[in-house]
Amino acid sequence: MKKPMKLGIAGLLALSLGFGSLHAFSSDGGEPAPDTEAETVEETTVVPDEVTFYGSESSTISSAVTIPADTTLWYSSGSVPPELDPDGETVYERYGDTKQQAIGILEQFEEDLEEEGLSLADVTYLRVYITPDEALDGEMDYTGWFEAYGEFFDNDSNPVKPARSTVGVAGLVNSDWLIEIEAVAAYPED
Repeated sequence: MKKPMKLGIAGLLALSLGFGSLHAFSSDGGEPAPDTEAETVEETTVVPDEVTFYGSESSTISSAVTIPADTTLWYSSGSVPPELDPDGETVYERYGDTKQQAIGILEQFEEDLEEEGLSLADVTYLRVYITPDEALDGEMDYTGWFEAYGEFFDNDSNPVKPARSTVGVAGLVNSDWLIEIEAVAAYPED
């Protein structure tokens, strides 16, 4: 039998997270006030049977993704751009601009996913860190990132729009890196 809990911050939190049943109580924690009825909110859990993306058709990313409970996930660590020219004199010669660095990372994801029998179409989430670009007066090159993203996602060859966070940070481990990306992919059902 489920125990009723006091509807306060804990109750609202539990309700928002979908836990159990909630009952209304008077402010002193006793039985419901005489002029109110106890209202029970029954637990309802919708378990998706396939990976489902949610959001606006006009957006290039999904606002949310649901994944079935028995789905195996692939997680990458923060991935950084490949070195283009170790003898280059500038960050752009060594690693490229934000767009070129992002393309290099996403191409590496393609290879890594392929080794696991996956593809970029299986990616459900991206977390992206972008640093200021001196060539852009210290501004972050979100446009370069968005252009690189568009070459790999939300296009004719891969219509998938992963959920995504793009975060501006002061710097990464190597000052030449303008972007770092983490990815999550879901193995398709057999």
